[in-house]
Amino acid sequence: MTDPKSTDTAPLVRVENLEKTFQIGFFRKKVEAVRGVSFEVRPGEIFGVLGPNGAGKTTTIKMLLGLIFPTKGTLSLFGQARPEPEVMKRLGYLPENPYVYQYLKAHEFLDLCGRLCGIPANERKKKSDAILERVGLTHAIDRPIGRFSKGMTQRIGLAQALLHDPELLILDEPMSGLDPIGRKQVRDLIVEERKRGKTVLFTSHILSDVELLCDRVAIFHRGKVTAYGALTDLLKPEVRRTEIELESTSEALETELEAIGATIVREAHRGRAERLRVTMPGEEGAKRVLALALAKDARIVEVHETRETLEDLFLRDSNLATQKEDAHP
Repeated sequence: MTDPKSTDTAPLVRVENLEKTFQIGFFRKKVEAVRGVSFEVRPGEIFGVLGPNGAGKTTTIKMLLGLIFPTKGTLSLFGQARPEPEVMKRLGYLPENPYVYQYLKAHEFLDLCGRLCGIPANERKKKSDAILERVGLTHAIDRPIGRFSKGMTQRIGLAQALLHDPELLILDEPMSGLDPIGRKQVRDLIVEERKRGKTVLFTSHILSDVELLCDRVAIFHRGKVTAYGALTDLLKPEVRRTEIELESTSEALETELEAIGATIVREAHRGRAERLRVTMPGEEGAKRVLALALAKDARIVEVHETRETLEDLFLRDSNLATQKEDAHP
């Protein structure tokens, strides 16, 4: 038996060559939901599993938790391939569509979850109060959960995952159904948990949330991992294009800008001088625009560089993966 405390410096989650094939329908048609997936989640990091709906994210999470069994491959939590109950207590889980007893109130539901987690009776009320405040549900403690909105149901699901102060949080689409304020609250909670030394693995198709939060990511596409690693390593560092806003321009300047291949848009707004928005690919092109603008006595209002985003990476890798599969079906 593996000592759960002996794996503190090892990856908390390890997935190697994981595959899952379902057989569906009367003719038992085979559907490959997960195909050769491998990744690790290290202690103290926020790890994002990114991909469109149907990419295999939730299936992978369910295999990690033992809710379904893999067709091939290996996986482990806290160094154990088949984690024992004491090890699973170190884990908090939010499913994609959390199911809660509709007739229970928030305190009653969390008291039930606390009992199942083994939290002593004298601590459950205190922990429930604290976690309801953290997820922003103190205003609804007297309301049956069946009358909660989709976003509120998501928050009570998050509350039960946090209730027993787990070391590892696995959150499947935690931002689903939340308004902008709710999404920010959940993002803040995830960052707060990391500051407290916790490890967070979450799935999402909301690229901006992943880019804001994650140290490392695995991008899923059609059941495969198409990109894996730190965002700083995956995203191309070079400038893709530069947008420059200019005032007090002349026709001679516009002519010279067009000659070097700049894209020019004239913007007129009430109450301010007319501006030119000049776009050039790359960093060197921007230097040429700025040199010309200064030489022609134009006023430089704003310079904005655009580098590769997570959305660019996701689309680039997904398109490459699709082309390879279409070429070699």
